[in-house]
Amino acid sequence: MIALAAAAAWAPATAQAAEAAPAIDYAEETSWLCLPGRQDACGRPLPTTALTPNGYGSNGAVRPAENSPADCFYVYPTVSRDPGLNSDMNAGPEEHGAALVQLGRFAGVCRTFAPLYRSATLAAIPRAMAGEDMTAVFNLAYADVRAAWRHYLEHRNQGRPFVLIGHSQGTIHLTRLLAEEIEESEAAGRMLSAMLIGYNVEVPQGRTVGGSFRRTPLCTEPGQTGCVVTYVSFRADAPPPPASDFGRTPRPGFTVACTNPAALGGGPAPLDSYWFTAEPPAPGAPTVDWSSLGPPPTPFLRTEGLASAQCVNEGQVGYLAVSVNANPGDARTDRIPGDVYFQGRPLPGWGLHLADVSLTQGDLMRLIEAQAQAYDRR
Repeated sequence: MIALAAAAAWAPATAQAAEAAPAIDYAEETSWLCLPGRQDACGRPLPTTALTPNGYGSNGAVRPAENSPADCFYVYPTVSRDPGLNSDMNAGPEEHGAALVQLGRFAGVCRTFAPLYRSATLAAIPRAMAGEDMTAVFNLAYADVRAAWRHYLEHRNQGRPFVLIGHSQGTIHLTRLLAEEIEESEAAGRMLSAMLIGYNVEVPQGRTVGGSFRRTPLCTEPGQTGCVVTYVSFRADAPPPPASDFGRTPRPGFTVACTNPAALGGGPAPLDSYWFTAEPPAPGAPTVDWSSLGPPPTPFLRTEGLASAQCVNEGQVGYLAVSVNANPGDARTDRIPGDVYFQGRPLPGWGLHLADVSLTQGDLMRLIEAQAQAYDRR
């Protein structure tokens, strides 16, 4: 559903053809995956069960909050299976699924806004990896995100504090949006944070500001506002390899920024993770037996403390190192999903890309709550 399939089919469209596409009207509700108060991917209950060392525990259905203190503006990753290099504006199950899994739970702490956009498709990935110029493809996708943001800011924000949330391609576009449209604007004063997950954000080594952004620093403590939460996740025993797609920057003197949502001040910490277990694993990936007591009783699973993580920055390398804490006799799985598979093997340069958001979703929600409270006090 939210996989980046490196083996996607070849598409005959050209990057140049994308430039002639007409503008999208974001005043139309059909141009949005999620809007507040609507029965959409972010407006439904999420049946969830806790997984403990003894097996399955309490369960309940998380529901959207009635009076959220902030807004969340979300841009989804590369999920479209449309045949061209840019998707159309007809949302398929992959777009709805991404919003459900990555954003739907945030409706408990913020009003959710998720624009549809003509994203680069899964078919574009092998073309890009082969060296084809995808500038026009990504420029079209970004133009849609920017248009949606401008419409949101003028017509839907109503002066409220907001959070940016992106993953993978979504993070690429929101990083550009923050740098070009937000951080020098009046709206920057209302930004609680930019959660730019699953793609490299750069800072000078040993510093928290500079690189990808001129003024916006990394978040270093709960309740800090106007800052960036960012990481790419890898298994602790499988760090980014020399030719990694994520976690390494070619720029001397810079590193890939890492902020652990569970411990912004640094050091290791247990993660509050949420998983969608009702779909098969990514193509080629093994199944996960979440508990020795059988399959999960609900589509969503919460695993507090099953995994721990800490940020690692070594020169030009930066990533969130993730470890599993299952012990002998523990009813929980001792291996979590998240790897991208190709021809039956995980791609080491992608790390735990498919689990980036799931790993820390509970921690990210708590950060938003702390930032909203700090904003109110300010």
